[in-house]
Formats: sequence, structure tokens, C-alpha cells
Amino acid sequence: MRLKLFTITVLLSFWGANAQVEESQTGAWFMYFYNHQFKDSQWGIQGDFQYRDWQGFGDMEQLMLRSGLTFTPKDSGVMFTLGYANITTGQFGDSDDTFVENRIYQEALIPQKLGNRFYLTHRFRYEQRFVEDQDFRTRYRYNLFLNVPINSKELSPKAYYIALYNELFINGEQGIGDGRTVELFDRNRTYLGLGYVLNSKIRFQLGWMNQKTDTWGKGQWQISMHHNF
Repeated sequence: MRLKLFTITVLLSFWGANAQVEESQTGAWFMYFYNHQFKDSQWGIQGDFQYRDWQGFGDMEQLMLRSGLTFTPKDSGVMFTLGYANITTGQFGDSDDTFVENRIYQEALIPQKLGNRFYLTHRFRYEQRFVEDQDFRTRYRYNLFLNVPINSKELSPKAYYIALYNELFINGEQGIGDGRTVELFDRNRTYLGLGYVLNSKIRFQLGWMNQKTDTWGKGQWQISMHHNF
């Protein structure tokens, strides 16, 4: 009983600290995305490794390792993924406390081109989340990406492009155990960046993302490498 009360007290302290996130302090996310299609096959792999920091560097927000198996039906224009992610989340500020989440996810990625320059991608993702000291929960996500080449009509080597996206997160369950609840709305992310296509396999992006949850909103710099090998 004492152990249970202690655990609840620690968790309430954690959530209270998260509510005190310094919204004026810009964080930074460093990200590597990879994608590989097996030769002469409809199967492939994709994933990403991310280090997210509350203040730029030195105060870890999250370390995320995510990978999945992809399947692209012939002539469908859709790529499906079944994947797994391991996420370690740190507390804002001086505390070194962390908690771990294991996540299984399924997604559908639908690319679309409008006119000569507008590259749209729709991503639908469903997550099953196993968060430390919480009940099992799920989450629904929809992301709309838009890339617009600047000095070329194609996302070809040496092309610069504007990159935008908006992603909405909705919780599948609101009760997370021990009488604790979360809102139906989980968060929203809006991003604007500049990209550069190095070659047919590698792209780089630098941008700014604003993330709003039900308790706080914060800006993040994002530096990413996109690798198709």
C-alpha cells in the first residue's frame, strides 16, 4: 500500500512538473529517417532515430528509436507499415528522472502530387502504447506533409524546397490508471522548414516546429536527415 501511494505521489509530481514547461525556451530535435525497399520486392523497412531536447542540448526531452516493416501493394500508391518504437522521456528542468514507453504502430503513407511542384503526403498512424506506470492506451495520428521545390520542378538533386506539415494527435482512451485521465486531444504540431536534396538517396531539412498539448505549447528547432538506401 505504501509503495502504491509513493508511486502515485511521484507520478503526480511528474505531471505537475511537465505543466511547468518553459514555453518561451526553444528546444531542438535531431532526427535521422531511413527507408529501404528490398530489391524486386514489395517489402521494405523504414524508421527513425531521434534525440529531442527541451532547451537545445543538455536537457533530454526524449530519445526515440523506431523501426518498421513496410509493404507496398502493386499499383496501389500506398505504403503500409507495421512497426515498433522505444521511447525514453525525460523531465523538464534539473531532474534526471525518466520513464519508458514501448509502442507498436500501424500506418498508411499515401503520396500525392498536385500540379508540377506540390508534393503532398498523407500519413495515418494508429499506436498501441505501453507507458511505464500507466494503463494500456492507444492514439490516432494524422499528418499532412507538403514539399514545394524552389529552384526546380522536381525534388531532384541540388533542389531546395519548402517543407511544411501539420499533425494532429487524438487519444483513444482518457483513463490511464489510478484515477488519472488525459484529454481526448493529445497534441498538434505545425512545422515550416527548408530542405535540400543532396542526391537521389539523401535529403536534409532545417525547420521550426510549434507543438501544442492540452497543457503547454513550445517551439522546437528541427534538424533532420532523410536517407533512402
